[in-house]
Amino acid sequence: MKKLILSALTACSWISAQAAVIEYSVAFSGPNEFPVNASPGIGFGLADYDDVAHTLALQVNFSGLLGTTTASHIHGPTTAPFFQNAGVATTTPSLAGFPLGVTSGSYSGTLDLTSASSYNPAFVTANGGTPAGAESALAAAMAGGEAYWNIHSSSFPGGEIRGFLVPVPEPSTLALFGLGAGAIAWRLRRKV
Repeated sequence: MKKLILSALTACSWISAQAAVIEYSVAFSGPNEFPVNASPGIGFGLADYDDVAHTLALQVNFSGLLGTTTASHIHGPTTAPFFQNAGVATTTPSLAGFPLGVTSGSYSGTLDLTSASSYNPAFVTANGGTPAGAESALAAAMAGGEAYWNIHSSSFPGGEIRGFLVPVPEPSTLALFGLGAGAIAWRLRRKV
């Protein structure tokens, strides 16, 4: 049994070491804004950061905005995780192809994080003056809960709905957790 557990742990750690894509979920709402607003707008998004291909794939569906969309981008880093406001990190004034002038919609796009055009120029300057420095800073902000995706509207120019990027556990992490819980249960059962 010990060999089986050791083999499974080794396989899971190898799978985890090979992973290059970190997935983040984003729950958009007015109460997530700072300061909070009463917008009934909501949305759900995903951001997949590939640290080997140096891309950030973004997807969102949103609805119920009080105003029409004027911009959307990722901000970061905040001074504290999941709190406060920060400057724009990605393209300004908006992500390329994001639907503007609507109260609901969807978006899907991918940023090439090796290209300066994927960032706000001020963000690049503040992080070493290179896309590599900007990518490193953005990746750290996302991993630290200090990056949020904002959708701005005509009713709320500073942002109608936003959501912080929250890491989604990868399957191998869940497998390791399950394996560990199973091993502990087996061990406790044997002691009884």
